[in-house]
Amino acid sequence: MKHNSRLFHLGWVIILIGAVIAHFVQTSGGITIKDVRFSGPGGQTMSALLYVPAGVTAQAKAPGILAVHGYINSRETQDGFAIEYARRGYVVLALDQTGHGYSDAPAFSNGFGGPAGLTYLRGLDIVDVNNIGLEGHSMGGWTILAAAITMPDAYKAMVLEGSSTGAPFAAEGTTTWPKNLAVVFSKYDEFSQLMWGVERAQDVATSPKLQAVFGTTAAIEPGKVYGDIAAGTARLLQQPNTIHPGDHISNEAIGYSIDWFAQTLSGGKALPASDQIWFGKEIGTLIALAGFVVLLAGSFSWLLSGSYFGQLAEAPTSFAHEKRNLVWWLTFVLGAAIPVLTYYAFFYWGGLVLPASAWLPQTITSQIAFWAVLNGLITLALGFVLKGSPVSTSKKIIPSILIALSTVGIGYVALLAADFFFKVDFRYWVVALKPLSPLQFRIGLVYLLPFLVYFLLAHRGLHKGLSVATDGRVAQYVSNIGALTLGFVGFLALQYGTLWMAGHLFSANEPLNTVVAMQFLPLMGIIAFIATYTYRRTNSYLPGAFINALFVTWYIVAGQATQFAVS
Repeated sequence: MKHNSRLFHLGWVIILIGAVIAHFVQTSGGITIKDVRFSGPGGQTMSALLYVPAGVTAQAKAPGILAVHGYINSRETQDGFAIEYARRGYVVLALDQTGHGYSDAPAFSNGFGGPAGLTYLRGLDIVDVNNIGLEGHSMGGWTILAAAITMPDAYKAMVLEGSSTGAPFAAEGTTTWPKNLAVVFSKYDEFSQLMWGVERAQDVATSPKLQAVFGTTAAIEPGKVYGDIAAGTARLLQQPNTIHPGDHISNEAIGYSIDWFAQTLSGGKALPASDQIWFGKEIGTLIALAGFVVLLAGSFSWLLSGSYFGQLAEAPTSFAHEKRNLVWWLTFVLGAAIPVLTYYAFFYWGGLVLPASAWLPQTITSQIAFWAVLNGLITLALGFVLKGSPVSTSKKIIPSILIALSTVGIGYVALLAADFFFKVDFRYWVVALKPLSPLQFRIGLVYLLPFLVYFLLAHRGLHKGLSVATDGRVAQYVSNIGALTLGFVGFLALQYGTLWMAGHLFSANEPLNTVVAMQFLPLMGIIAFIATYTYRRTNSYLPGAFINALFVTWYIVAGQATQFAVS
């Protein structure tokens, strides 16, 4: 029992270390962070994190910045920007758009929540209302543009990160609106056609749409200020060397926004843009995320050593193959390739078949579930063609369900504790595990069913088709992780290799779903690890399937946008 609890305790220690690091970085210099709720139009509840620098009071006001994330992200995604702005003396409101994070659905409603966020920021007695900046990434740019068009005199300057004025969701920009605009558009942004009507992001300086905002017909010169800051007509283009989601973890992208607000707002601290510490928080929450995975494994082993769950403990006794042969390699290649070959098509069909509704209110979650179930059925069909070993399903289904609920429940308690004591979640870049709101919990109960079907079929296929009698522990982990991840490695390498060489994705008309696919790579790695770890200790795919279904449903539902208003 003591030996089996070591990994359990180690997971808690790693999470604590990561959470403490992240906390001290984000509160550097006495910054306080408050989780706030306020009412938007029609009583719609809005959520945000409020960053308040040390020494700021109603008598010692500070300039304010409204910072907004992009589509299918949340307020924490803006941490790099928010931390650095707060370090420079700005009060920062990092907003959850409508239908995102903990703000009420539906997504896209009420100007994405931008006008409500700006109204709330201006209503704080600690904010100098004559010095307010707006910053938004991607759809967050349209959010702050909605605020700017609704309240044209309520802000002084704006930064659009990976975003644009005009169609599809904002008013057209002019030489006078929005005021004092900096466009930070990365050289490898995947959304250049949607945002500025150019095939390659490197060519955005020649975009007629952008040139109209800058008041020129010539190629815009990055780094040059056009117009007049004092008159509110200043324009600036900067192009960091990264991709669209890379803006969040780019010193260059964050630094350009810092510089612009230093030029256009009064009252901030004069710290150079190169003085940035936010990445320490990313490292801390990454450590905590790794600790979460360790905790899941440790919790499972600890529970398995108890008298009730001990009945599940059993070493694998049958294998699909004595050694790797042609059938094994064919199974491996098909298992890795089919999920990515069907990715775009199944997502498209899922969007058609399962539009947002009261039962399935999250569009992209529904698309992922549709893709997952169809791939699970394909895996089942392949199992009949490429026959492998019989796999123990175990008659102990109830203990398998209960140990999965207990294992994931312990992980959830760890996340709640990190949020309560340190105001952090478990994340790195686009991979983020957040606590569920009560509404998201209810939504998740519906989505759990298709994901459970997928993991039962996929895990059965994984162990039925790929287990090798001569494999040691390392070989088994490497084999299973490779089977679930290598397809996405190749997929993303093709997409982003093409982007790097040609300036656009290989599938240039699929920027959103390509960005979404980035999360599949680390998630599939975690899924394969859990599946292998649990199978090696129980000779059954059921515990791992139940754990992964719970974990993935939680992960996706908490991180996705809700397009249909449910109560």
